[in-house]
Amino acid sequence: MKIQMVVRGICCLKAGVPGETDNIEVISVVGRFLEHSRIYIFGKGEEAKVYIASADFMTRNTVKRVEVAAPVYDEGLKRKLIDDFMLYLSDDVKARQQMGGVYTRRGIMDGIESKGINSQETLYSRAYERAK
Repeated sequence: MKIQMVVRGICCLKAGVPGETDNIEVISVVGRFLEHSRIYIFGKGEEAKVYIASADFMTRNTVKRVEVAAPVYDEGLKRKLIDDFMLYLSDDVKARQQMGGVYTRRGIMDGIESKGINSQETLYSRAYERAK
């Protein structure tokens, strides 16, 4: 099972450690917007279970505070959240991929030329267009 995580900053988990976390991909996206989604997706396709939450899984948020996560049942909203998550995974402007605790620009690491996808700016533009 492959686990993909998109985090706003640093992640204490070291991804890509052979025999331990080699099934985990950690991508960090830090742009001009501080707020970010807390989307949790378990499974794929029609079987995907989608949740939204009030906080991430940092110790400060799980030990001394009450946080909530709620399942998303509306199919349209689930699709939008999954699409947003996939957009973050395709970011090749602000995203950095972590392997063994070292962060590298995704295009450089993969040897792939950048497509110029900035997930935060794309979401900002979409929201601005919907507001018109």
